[in-house]
Amino acid sequence: MSNSIGEKFRITSFGASHGKAVGAVVDGCPANLELSAEDIQKELDKRKPGTSSVTTPRKEADEVQILSGIFEGKTDGTPIAGVIYNKNQHSKDYSMFKNTPRPSHGDFGWMMKYGNYDYNGGGRGSGRVTIGHVIGGAIAKKLLKTKNIEIISHVVQIGDIKAEPQDFNVIKENIEKNPVRCADLNAAEKMEELILAKKQEGDSVGGIVETIAVGVPQGLGEPVFERLDGDLARILMNIGAVKGVEIGLGFDIANHAGSEINDEYQIENGEVTTKTNNSGGIIGGMSNGMPIISRIAVKPTPSISKCQNSIDLETMENKKIEIKGRHDPCICPRVTVVAESSTAIVLADHMIRSGFIHPTDLKH
Repeated sequence: MSNSIGEKFRITSFGASHGKAVGAVVDGCPANLELSAEDIQKELDKRKPGTSSVTTPRKEADEVQILSGIFEGKTDGTPIAGVIYNKNQHSKDYSMFKNTPRPSHGDFGWMMKYGNYDYNGGGRGSGRVTIGHVIGGAIAKKLLKTKNIEIISHVVQIGDIKAEPQDFNVIKENIEKNPVRCADLNAAEKMEELILAKKQEGDSVGGIVETIAVGVPQGLGEPVFERLDGDLARILMNIGAVKGVEIGLGFDIANHAGSEINDEYQIENGEVTTKTNNSGGIIGGMSNGMPIISRIAVKPTPSISKCQNSIDLETMENKKIEIKGRHDPCICPRVTVVAESSTAIVLADHMIRSGFIHPTDLKH
């Protein structure tokens, strides 16, 4: 089982939804980065449950404890371990799924591959393990900030409701103004109504989350098997609820001719830029200095209270199930910070690999 990602800046996550704790070990962060538990907590607060009517009512403080890697307010170059103890599990809600895989969950795959499967809350396959992504991403974002790189994720679609494009600074300002984390405030209101309607029906809804990284230098990425867009697609696709990844125009390129979408070069204020950014800031697997733009398709939460068909693996008979417990009617709002974190982890890794950040000491 693979639980780590990254080459120079490496994240290893651990824990399960209803286990004692979840967390991450971050290895490869250079020394002398100013870092505190508050820096990480600020990011974790964006994904913790029970914060609004559009999220699961499970109440977890998600307070991080830093076990190592920080000395006198700065990183010391050793592994940074962060842990969060689970305190509000309702494992009794899951006893009926011991031999009955839930539709569109990972249960069946875990049962067939490993046999010994912690089915409580989805175990290691739960979205709760993305706490590890966010711990690693918080550190990566702080590291990238030393090079003036900013990353923001926002919801651009819920169901069939689409947001109008917004300027980067407007996105930063507006996403904190609504629980959906959508920068188009008019669309956000309609999205919230749709999510709550699906919740009332015992159903769920999916959507699209866009991530934008600005200030990324030219030349990140290895142009064959470790392309920057390839590494971004890999980590974003590794978020459990994600079923599709786009960079730049993505699948929409199929609707255009080359003359319509080629990003033509220009000199602007003495710098090389492109007139358009249909490639999403990555050409030939390498960053070109333009904003890096990705989008992920997030499936509707598979845990719904409507009656569904499944099977009993012990009796090998068909079975009807109703999933009880506390679940998000839409995963998108809480996935935004996970997408941000995942993007930051890849960019921090490539910044070190390409020599833009010193691998051992930020003072160099």
